[in-house]
Amino acid sequence: MSQERGVQERPESREEDDRKVRRREKNRVAAQRSRKKQTQKADKLHEEYESLEQENTSLKREIGKLTDEMKHLSEVLKDHEKICPLLHCTMNFVTIPRPDALASCLPR
Repeated sequence: MSQERGVQERPESREEDDRKVRRREKNRVAAQRSRKKQTQKADKLHEEYESLEQENTSLKREIGKLTDEMKHLSEVLKDHEKICPLLHCTMNFVTIPRPDALASCLPR
């Protein structure tokens, strides 16, 4: 009797099985598409990370160069201030009210 049940299939059961197979296939394809999209997103983020790391390294290098240049220019300015005649005005100069400090030391 059990063999007879296996041989006899109801049309609804066969349609349900076909529907399940189609649904599983559709789900499998959707899952593949989702995994592919997720992988592409991760790859894009990794590329962006690498690019930002390179930019960060370059900017740090530029900061170092600019810091060195600033130190050098500060030393040059300090050395110049020691010998600058405009910063060491003598009494033979008349002070005239002017907007900038260096213009206040003018010869008579």
